[in-house]
Amino acid sequence: MSEGARSRPARVTILDVAERAKDSKSLVSLVMRDAPNVSEKRRAAVLRAAAELGYRPNELARGLVRGRTHTIGVLLSDLHNPFFAETVDGIEEESGSFRYRTLLSTGHRDPRREVRVIRHLLERRVDGIALLSPRISNSDLRDVALNVPTVLVGRRTRKAYVDSIVNDDFAGAVLVVEHLYELGHRRIAHISGGKGVGAGSRRRGYERAMHRLGLEHHLFIAPGEYTDEGGYRGARRLLNEKTRPTAIFAANDLAAMGALAAIREAGLSVPADVSVVGYDNTYLAQLRSISLSSVDQPRREMGMLAVRLLLERIELKRTDPQREVLKPTLVPRSTSSPPR
Repeated sequence: MSEGARSRPARVTILDVAERAKDSKSLVSLVMRDAPNVSEKRRAAVLRAAAELGYRPNELARGLVRGRTHTIGVLLSDLHNPFFAETVDGIEEESGSFRYRTLLSTGHRDPRREVRVIRHLLERRVDGIALLSPRISNSDLRDVALNVPTVLVGRRTRKAYVDSIVNDDFAGAVLVVEHLYELGHRRIAHISGGKGVGAGSRRRGYERAMHRLGLEHHLFIAPGEYTDEGGYRGARRLLNEKTRPTAIFAANDLAAMGALAAIREAGLSVPADVSVVGYDNTYLAQLRSISLSSVDQPRREMGMLAVRLLLERIELKRTDPQREVLKPTLVPRSTSSPPR
């Protein structure tokens, strides 16, 4: 046996606390659960003994005894997308104010991995689950919601067993096209978000606005993803067209970052040669060195609202579904200007 193994202190148990306090295990258990029917003298003795021994109760075990763990599970679609990190800020702030903890994990944009992650969260006996733009099927979503209160963030649903919070992606895309049109652009192209949640609505909003403004003959959609690499590939394709667009609407801020790289790599200038607008208005868009025009989703507020909806189901036993559709706004910055 190594020296480290011999010197490792044994884990303090509830029996050790009971022995130090000269009381029963059941009394210690009552104190740790903050039960009201314990005298102040005996409670103080138990707490003093626990402090002297450095005893830390097993929160999961305590939660199972109470039938609740005060933990919210959170599934992120992609750790690399700042949209999710900023949404989680709101989730953690709001859950903390109600003395709930959060347990975070990611599915890396893979539906099968998402199912495994959710199964792990359920095994940890979370009281509710927030799914941030998940790609799981509706049947898998139903299985989750039948096990535990569930809220979807960033994905629409009509299912009665789950709540949802979305930004109006269609309206946000219309805002982008109208903004660029008002600047004088006509050759406005779109880099799609591929299979990403909300990407279809953003594409349809772009198409509808282009038709309404009489620009259908300039309509061009390059396949992409919600990643910088997807934006880069999409922009390369657009720049290689015989008639180059004067403005590009990227499906999210990460894709816009890739588009900016491709434009500059081609020896062109933003926004003098090509204007670029993203979506999400994450911290990337707000960096002074980038100053990206972008559609704002109230990410932090979406996270906070997700917790409130979950707690209504957990604490108040609400069963009727809630559908929250938040209005987007466009934040113009230095990557969009009138064409030459």
